[in-house]
Amino acid sequence: MDDEQQRPDHGPLAGFTVGVTAARRADELGALLQRRGAAVLHAPALRIVPLADDSELLAATKQLIDQAPDIVVATTAIGFRGWVEAADGWGLGDALLERLRAVELLARGPKVKGAVRAAGLTEEWSPASESMAEVLDRLLAEGVDGRRIALQLHGEPLPGFVEALRAGGAEVVGVPVYRWLPPEDLGPVDRLLDAAVSRGVDAVTFTSAPAAASLLSRAEERGMLPELLAALGHDVLPACVGPVTAVPLQAHGLDTVQPERFRLGPLVQLLCQELPIRARALPVAGHRLEIRGHAVLIDGELRTVPPAGMSLLRALSRRPGWVVPRAELLRALPGTGRDEHAVETAMARLRTSLGTPKLIQTVVKRGYRLALDPATDAKYTDG
Repeated sequence: MDDEQQRPDHGPLAGFTVGVTAARRADELGALLQRRGAAVLHAPALRIVPLADDSELLAATKQLIDQAPDIVVATTAIGFRGWVEAADGWGLGDALLERLRAVELLARGPKVKGAVRAAGLTEEWSPASESMAEVLDRLLAEGVDGRRIALQLHGEPLPGFVEALRAGGAEVVGVPVYRWLPPEDLGPVDRLLDAAVSRGVDAVTFTSAPAAASLLSRAEERGMLPELLAALGHDVLPACVGPVTAVPLQAHGLDTVQPERFRLGPLVQLLCQELPIRARALPVAGHRLEIRGHAVLIDGELRTVPPAGMSLLRALSRRPGWVVPRAELLRALPGTGRDEHAVETAMARLRTSLGTPKLIQTVVKRGYRLALDPATDAKYTDG
């Protein structure tokens, strides 16, 4: 049997639901997640002001053309390209490029360097580390007192960067490429918040600090910030593309996971490693039962389970091998019904979804239990 035949027919994220807060490149991130089996809940926490309509960017561009800076720092490839394209649209493209040829141009990393050269310009210097901290160190080492520095912004905060330059005596001019505002339609964000606090998602991805701050702000407006922080602190994994993105979450005491390389691909690969590790796996009735967000794996085979069934299964798995009373299982079901017959109905559907007999045992007049294998039963039931 070749490697292709041995692979399961589901991806590593099958059975998990991932929230996506990105506005830009959301489709790309969503496709990467879905290709690996995840269900995706897209809720752009921001909207981007179109460059052609951005009066602040136009004003900053005119100002730099009229009053030459000493140094220009290009921070992102897409931002730099967008700035040049917007200037072309306003009839200022040639004037902007002429101005940039005459200044010290620094590019943060290889991608930005490529965008600079594609515009027919040459950078003075670029750090291999792609680190703004290294750019700052170089500027301060050269001395910035009395110098005018234009900084191409890209929606991301740059903690301490501008302050350090100004403390050194520089005049800093921000070039606000791709300004981000709250979304016009808050419906998707509210749905993501509801899903997060109800544990209807397994992870939420963040690709910009403003998006993280926006989601937290909306939760606060709705009076549900403590619930959101509790979810992100325990059951829902907050995954950030990099350390700057994580700042608003860390300010609330949350731990996040981040890939070593700050890109979408590594972010998705990190989720492929982290989420399966967090899933509960139990030896039940001679099978390996792995409980994921909206599905289970039975001996590696994916089984989709309805929400009510997942609620019952999670309640049973919290005390594997123990009998869980019907009244307790009723409380675990979505909704506030009082009829214990609802437990029997949901249990019948759960067993059908699992497709494997004897995983769940009925204990007459008492409730239900997961049929934990005898060899491991003592581990979970003693004490």
